Parts: sequence; structure tokens; C-alpha cells
Amino acid sequence: MSEVTTSDGAGAVELLMTAPLQSIVAKSLTGRFTVHNLWEAADKDALLADIGGRVRGIAAGSAVDAALIDRLPALEIIASFGVGYDKIDAAHAAKKGVLVTNTPDVLSDEVADLTLGLLLSTVRQLPQADRYLRAGHWLEKPYPLTATLAGRKVGILGLGRIGKAIARRCEAFNLPVAYHGRRPQADVTYQYFDSLVGLAKAVDVLIVVIPGGNETDKIVNAEVLAALGSNGILINVARGSVVDEKALIKALADGTILSAGLDVFEKEPQVPAELVAMDHIVLLPHVGSATHHTRDAMGQLVVDNLVSWFDGKGPVTPVVETPWPRKG
Repeated sequence: MSEVTTSDGAGAVELLMTAPLQSIVAKSLTGRFTVHNLWEAADKDALLADIGGRVRGIAAGSAVDAALIDRLPALEIIASFGVGYDKIDAAHAAKKGVLVTNTPDVLSDEVADLTLGLLLSTVRQLPQADRYLRAGHWLEKPYPLTATLAGRKVGILGLGRIGKAIARRCEAFNLPVAYHGRRPQADVTYQYFDSLVGLAKAVDVLIVVIPGGNETDKIVNAEVLAALGSNGILINVARGSVVDEKALIKALADGTILSAGLDVFEKEPQVPAELVAMDHIVLLPHVGSATHHTRDAMGQLVVDNLVSWFDGKGPVTPVVETPWPRKG
């Protein structure tokens, strides 16, 4: 059995860690709880059979499905590492009376910064220009002219915390902003579109920053891409599942849209060969929040949620499916 036991011994609350997390998480939790590292177990089923009845919390660095929740009858809280929690079955957790938390806010600025960098890189072809210089081609002739950011209108799909941070940065670049979501928001002045197709028709850049899940699966489809048009640029820093990847490949190949900057993919870390072969797009390996500073802050929020809960103070950042105080 693979486990790390705190100095408190048998009396400590027992937690399950599903995947490796930041060192700050492991150090903080093992100073307070008995932590079982599921990913290290040679026989995960045997480990769960042994400890499942005693586990009261999960530090989740990977998917937590209904089957795993059902194997932990004493489970009280799932503290998920990340603002997106589509890989956590929060609906099933709610039915079981299990709280789910995530790590919002602490990564909003980091992801927003990366998004603007990805947009600039895509429009001005910065990675391609870097490769051009390194290959010695500048000695032969200047790099070809590129598209421009000037005069573009940005549409944001999902004007949540990260979406608003992106919008503020777009304003600094003198880029008009519009958005689409479930409903208009009273606290913003950006133009609202009640349909995604309508938004895509009205803008030159579509930035996707909505949660994954069944409701948003492939919401950016062939119709949306056609509406974005031949001068349009798609930026996805949300989840790969929200874009119809096959439709996107076709749209990029036949010129339905101009380009794309992608930080996420449908079956990460596998990226379709068709996208890799395209030199007019920019691809990143899901690094939106990937800085030491921000990942440590996310890890600390995982710890804070677990410690606060087991100290009897309630969660710090519960998700909407499992609100606190509990409703009903």
C-alpha cells in the first residue's frame, strides 16, 4: 500500500490524493492529515478496498467519477485543483451530499495574460517568425507581412472571472469587446449577443473561455466557425471539448477562418496531426496557468478548502452544484 502518514498517526483525518500536485499541497496536507496517494498504488482497487470506508476528503488532481465517489462512503469533500472541474462528477457528488470545491480567482490574471499573448502570437505569427530567423531565412529575405490586431473586434464566449480579465486587457489594446453567455450581465457595458452564431458574425476574434461539460460540448461548431469568417481568429483557452476539433481542422484547411491559437485540445496530450502540420496556427501544451506562482496559489487553495472544512468552518470556494451553506 502506498500512503504517507502524518505524525498525528491513526487519529488523523484520512484523505485520498488522486494524482501528484504541487509540493506545497503534499507538505501542507501531510502535516495535518493522513494522505493516501492513489497514483502510487500498485493495486488501486486493493488500496480503495482497504481505506475506502475511512477516506473523508479528496485532493483531486485528476478525474473523480461517480464510481470512485461511491467507493468512499465517508467522503465529505472533493477539493479539485483547477478552476474548471468538468472531470469531477459534481452532480453525483451533490446527490451523495459531498461538497466540491475548485480554485477560482487565483489563476484569472495568469490565464488572461496568456490569452493576450496567444492572441498576439497568432495574429502576428510570432512563433513562426522566431523559427524563420533561427532557420537562417532572414538572411535570404524579410519575413512575410502578417495580419494585424488593429481594427479587430473581440468576442468572448463565457464572461466569467477569466473572461472579464481578458476583456479588460483587450480594452487596453483598444479592442472593442462583445460577449455571449447564458444571460446578459448587468455589471458590464460590453455588447451582449443572445446567440453564439450572432456573436461570431459580429467579431473578428472569438476567445473561448467557458467551462467544459455536456452543456458546452462542441458548442463551437462548423456553423459558428463559418460565421466567424475568413478573417476570423479562434482562441481557445477553455477546454478542448468545447470546440468541434474536426470542424476546426476543416475550417483552417479550407480558409473558412484565418487562424487559431489553441492552448487546449480534445484528447490531451494527443494533438491531431492535422493541426500540428499547420504552420499558420499557434499551438500551446495547456499552459494557461502554468507558472510557479499561480500553481502554488492554486495548490494552497486546495489545502485551504480541506483545512477549513475539517476545522468546521465550511469550504472556501464551493462550486455551484454543491453550494454552502447547503440549500434545502
